[in-house]
Amino acid sequence: MFISVSGLCKGYPTPNGRIEVLRELDMEVAAGELVAVVGASGVGKSTLLHVLGGLETAEAGRVVIEGIDVMAISDDERVAFRNQRVGFVFQFHHLLPEFSALENTEMPLRIARLPLGDAGPRAEQLLRRVGLGERLTHRPGLLSGGEQQRVAIARALVMEPRLLLADEPTGNLDEHTADALHGLLREMQHERGITSIIATHNTRLAGVCDRILRLEDGRLHPAKTDGRLGEASLPPSW
Repeated sequence: MFISVSGLCKGYPTPNGRIEVLRELDMEVAAGELVAVVGASGVGKSTLLHVLGGLETAEAGRVVIEGIDVMAISDDERVAFRNQRVGFVFQFHHLLPEFSALENTEMPLRIARLPLGDAGPRAEQLLRRVGLGERLTHRPGLLSGGEQQRVAIARALVMEPRLLLADEPTGNLDEHTADALHGLLREMQHERGITSIIATHNTRLAGVCDRILRLEDGRLHPAKTDGRLGEASLPPSW
């Protein structure tokens, strides 16, 4: 297994008492698999992705990714793990408005101190691959929502991570633009052999994934599908 999670527990204190979000959650994901995690808003999908990617820690449990127990390493080691092995795509692209598409995509490479002569061509090649060859010098304000999210995908992949975590990556896009992004995510996952986990409310996006898991009451359960691409038998609350 590329990812093996066991007994994961995570909660948050509130004025009305503690809320348990993840309750002894178990999960296994094979290398190269594309998995959708679905569930009602506020059920903990984002929290799960944050823990898997080392953005947050849990109170209990193990998260082993490629043999590394993310919960057992030091904070500095977790930062290095996150920067070198994990790519993140969020619902809001979080592009830096004062920088061009190319500069935004280069940013992880610059932070990793890759020579600019190497970072530029690498970022440009990836932007061309995601269909933005004519938008390299455009700042985010001059790009459409779909184009901005394509830059975010390129930025997430530019360090050639082994794991891609996407949190509602097409949540703010119209159906046509979202469908194009779904196809792109699938293509990039296949081309690069990336293991991907996508938290989504979008049944069409979930339908292009290899497997759908439903997060409910702090645990993951297989979601029933009717066998047609893009169609899933999911609870109304989803």
